[in-house]
Amino acid sequence: MRVLSFSEKGCIRKNNEDSFLVLPSQGLYAVADGMGGHRAGEVASSTALQELEKLVMGLGNVEGQALERGLAEAFVQANRVVYQSSTTEPEKAGMGTTLTVLLVRSETVVIAHVGDSRAYLWRDGELTSLTTDHSLVGELVRLGQISLEEAENHPQRHVLMRAVGADPEIELDCRSISLQIGDVFLLCTDGFSNLISDQEIAEEFLTQACWEDKFEKLRQLTLQRGAPDNFTALCCIMEYET
Repeated sequence: MRVLSFSEKGCIRKNNEDSFLVLPSQGLYAVADGMGGHRAGEVASSTALQELEKLVMGLGNVEGQALERGLAEAFVQANRVVYQSSTTEPEKAGMGTTLTVLLVRSETVVIAHVGDSRAYLWRDGELTSLTTDHSLVGELVRLGQISLEEAENHPQRHVLMRAVGADPEIELDCRSISLQIGDVFLLCTDGFSNLISDQEIAEEFLTQACWEDKFEKLRQLTLQRGAPDNFTALCCIMEYET
């Protein structure tokens, strides 16, 4: 798995509350978008990834549904630690984070997700979303109350329905898919996906440029559009047998 990445504070924010993790030895890749005042968002996103890494280190020989359960337990532990900090340390009150994770094992990929960061699969010239936004606007779209076009500019599009550390218990989405040579996975925070549409990602991925140039083009486009939020993306390219 070859990995390209960027994580930037953007053009307006003073600090970067996003975090990401690339751990090839464990097949672990993740992005997290923290929230909370006084830099608590940075603490939430980095803490969640630290807890994730600790538990995944013990899943080296685990396969199948047990792997999904193990990854889910990592989310539970991350939620427990972030929530405890947010409720016992006043300067961290209200902090939380999104968490979107890719775990590669043999011929299988497990995707686990909470929040509105996203995971995509590029396969055979088509881009497929692997996650659903756990946001108020995402729920309104699923219920058919607003359109995708209306969602893009909805005043409450940043309101999350789920986040790591927001509540004592956590509900996550987790799924497994078969891995194929040539698959490309894109993990990104909403600072990226709010400015770059799925169609634009697909069009760029279809170009004949190398992956480094494609990825850099999308980074530059995010900046050209003002990058009002932190933005982070990982591009995981499957080029050989795992």
